[in-house]
Amino acid sequence: MSHNTFHVALSVKDLPSAIEQYRKILGIEPAKVKPDYAKFEIADPPVILSLNLGSEPGTVSHLGIRYAETDAVISALARTKTEGIAVREQLGTTCCYAKADKFWVRDSDGLEWEMYTLLEDAEVHSIVETPKDVCCSPTTTTQSVTEPQVMSNCCSPARSATAESSLVQIQVKSACG
Repeated sequence: MSHNTFHVALSVKDLPSAIEQYRKILGIEPAKVKPDYAKFEIADPPVILSLNLGSEPGTVSHLGIRYAETDAVISALARTKTEGIAVREQLGTTCCYAKADKFWVRDSDGLEWEMYTLLEDAEVHSIVETPKDVCCSPTTTTQSVTEPQVMSNCCSPARSATAESSLVQIQVKSACG
């Protein structure tokens, strides 16, 4: 990959129907399909379209730019910080079935932008050190002493967090991007 790619994440209520409709609209097959997530990679114009089950159907979950390499993400991160814009850094994170170096910013209306480079595909939605580190700007609430729940502002269903050695692996019922 030698160029940057625009990214848009849409919330859908019925993933199989949405996949079928976008197959017809775009004339291509999805590059990745999971029970709660699908991704189309459009060549011209270069766009990564992700379909995320949950949140408010028919709305934009977030926008972003996929950079060709980590150096470009680090450069954009440094430039953004110099401009005084608040960032949330997630280098080496696993989110939405992909390991990536990324950071998040919000525009003046609060819409999140994900700036990232794809390092490799992953078989799980998210792997984080603590539940607060899950992608899509989650907050943590506790449903019971033994079952912490992670709620996200971009994905409405709760995700159950279970400890696995020093990491927490998030078992997802909806995707975030």
